[in-house]
Amino acid sequence: MIHPRWRIAMLCAAAMAAIVPGARAQPGFPSKPMTLVVPFAAGSGTDQQARVLAQVLSDDTRQPVIVENKAGASGLIAAQHVAKAAPDGYTVLITTNTTQAANEHLFKSLPYDPVKDFAPVSLLSKGQMLLLVRTDSPYKTLADLLAAAKKSPGKLNFGSGSSSSRVASELLKQLAAVEMVDVPYKSNPMAITDLLGGQVDFMFADAPTALPQVQAAKLRALAASGRQRMAVAPDIPTVDESGVAGYDMSYWTAAYMPAGTPAAIVERFNQLLAKVSASAEVRNFQLKASGEIALSSPQGLARFQAAESRKWGRIIREAGIQPE
Repeated sequence: MIHPRWRIAMLCAAAMAAIVPGARAQPGFPSKPMTLVVPFAAGSGTDQQARVLAQVLSDDTRQPVIVENKAGASGLIAAQHVAKAAPDGYTVLITTNTTQAANEHLFKSLPYDPVKDFAPVSLLSKGQMLLLVRTDSPYKTLADLLAAAKKSPGKLNFGSGSSSSRVASELLKQLAAVEMVDVPYKSNPMAITDLLGGQVDFMFADAPTALPQVQAAKLRALAASGRQRMAVAPDIPTVDESGVAGYDMSYWTAAYMPAGTPAAIVERFNQLLAKVSASAEVRNFQLKASGEIALSSPQGLARFQAAESRKWGRIIREAGIQPE
């Protein structure tokens, strides 16, 4: 059964789609600098993606496109900022399932509404996370890590710099029947710093953030979070094939504008994102990050977000995570 709030969002998206054909001509947009707001710190996967998009968008539109990082509070700060921004198309949230699908199930109250406060623009990509440990860690495989966790319940801890990162570890705890302690961070790069320093035992991080550390032999990847091995790192087994049956935890990125942004501007930016996503720069970034370009219409993103909210809510409840 579709929640009334999501039904309203999809009806609005459908209405937007109906309006667009008569208002597609927005050749003047953008006519001034745009800002892409990212909920995570510089160096995070979402940040890297936003910077590639910003550069190609700037080249294509001949307008400056600025990336602004507003990290912290699981993306609440950035999402609230964009929700309150002028609905003129010049402030865009480049975000993930953290702010738009997971947070409403992780917090008792939010300073923004992930549906009512935003105009969906387009899905951008889907990707996997890697389970990381230090290269000098005694855990050579996921089985080693889980055996230690079972031997000493509550002794091991994990860093989490996003809702995806946290829920990935919480789902591992649930399916493997182990007890480990969450150590929250503002973003995954900050958690990786402490992982390198020995303050945490392991963590899940998005592939764009994790792979450079693995390739530089600074960290070891024990497993990948998706159903299939990543093409860019085929030697890394999945969590599922490492013995935790049924495990699958991926993430996605998308673009949103403030609610009330004119439909023609939303459609124009949707078209621009489709164009730049076909560029060599964006395709090469996704290839290196083992991500998958996944575009959508505004109404398609609204439907996808509704389904993802139900999915993440189910995972969070089954993992026993209590809203904060």
